[in-house]
Amino acid sequence: MRSVEEQQTRVTAAAVAPRPVRVAISEAQGLLCAEEVVTERPLPGFDQAAIDGYAVRSVDVAGAGADLRGEDGEPTDLSLPVVGEVTAGSRQPIRLQPRQAVRVDTGAPLPTLADAVLPLENTDGGRARVRIFEPVRSGDYVRRAGDDVQPGDVAVRAGTIIGAAQVGLLAAVGRDKVLVHPRPRLSVISVGGELVDVDRTPGPGQVYDVNSYALAAAARDAGADVNRVGIAGNDSRRLREVVEGQLIRSEIVVIAGAVGGGASDEVREALADLGTLEVERVAMHPGSVQGFGKLGRDEVPTFLLPSNPVSALVVFEVMVRPLIRIALGRRQPMRRVVKARTVGTITSIADRKGFLRGQLMRDEATGEYLVQALGGAPGASSHLLATLAEANCLVLVDRDVTEVHIGEEVDVAFLAQRG
Repeated sequence: MRSVEEQQTRVTAAAVAPRPVRVAISEAQGLLCAEEVVTERPLPGFDQAAIDGYAVRSVDVAGAGADLRGEDGEPTDLSLPVVGEVTAGSRQPIRLQPRQAVRVDTGAPLPTLADAVLPLENTDGGRARVRIFEPVRSGDYVRRAGDDVQPGDVAVRAGTIIGAAQVGLLAAVGRDKVLVHPRPRLSVISVGGELVDVDRTPGPGQVYDVNSYALAAAARDAGADVNRVGIAGNDSRRLREVVEGQLIRSEIVVIAGAVGGGASDEVREALADLGTLEVERVAMHPGSVQGFGKLGRDEVPTFLLPSNPVSALVVFEVMVRPLIRIALGRRQPMRRVVKARTVGTITSIADRKGFLRGQLMRDEATGEYLVQALGGAPGASSHLLATLAEANCLVLVDRDVTEVHIGEEVDVAFLAQRG
């Protein structure tokens, strides 16, 4: 029996990232940048006001707030004439003279000779003449040209996952497209004479095709570009045609319902001339029986998954998802794992690593992670998809452990959070 780690090594060795493509920045979110984006212009491109207020020379307002007195000896406020107004987007240059102020909006070009902006709240807001209550220093509330990025700086580095901030920065430096590693294309096929699609009513002995929908959703969650083929049926010639067609358009192919019983032999026989598929027992549960190989001229990684939806989803999580993440260029393809203390006894199958459904919680007082296993005893309810839907983690139980007692620590892998 092959260990989980051995099977994962074999699978991940087959990972091939699709060739980089250039896409609109609006389509790049979540993808890995495949180029060094070097800026050609400074950002911002000109000195601008960082706040609504008045552009001034800082030397002209240095005495604001002091006890000033006029020629008659009476106290007086510091004030300056307002000689103009500059709004954001203005293209009309203004030159500031000594002891003058110009009203400016946030983002407006700074008038020539101005070296600071007085915030509105530090003035009386006057339109013709403004009274000034607090001084400012040179550079206060001013965004200088090139403060964010200078020409020749790298705005987004190769290998960076493009998020909202990166999309904004690309737009800010004038890039409408960027080279990225695209999402790997994954096809999901279900096989089994008992299957019907969800738009039909099952007859005697028939069940809905759960796997193609569930696995397609899991693949999208992992970041793949998914084609849910649906049910291929039991006819060998039809199955071969369907798979061969998907090998041309996919970097990964997943065939659910293709291991266990006679179905495994039939599927492998139908696909024998396309490449090699090995069905192995892997020391894990659920999903011990699974298949993997490379098919077609391009040796596309192809998985044979169990018909049991829970087992199929767990095998997908452990084997297929990391391959997708590697193809996306992720440095850490595995789920985050934390230590959690059990709140109930957990049983596992001897000589198999357990990937058991669980609910992860956190103790409000101590901050410690706590976990409750779902689904009861091994095998008793491994088919219950409802318990997997309630799970927010997988409890990882070593293959040499058959029972974890209350209060003991176990490794727990996060699943996608709901809500």
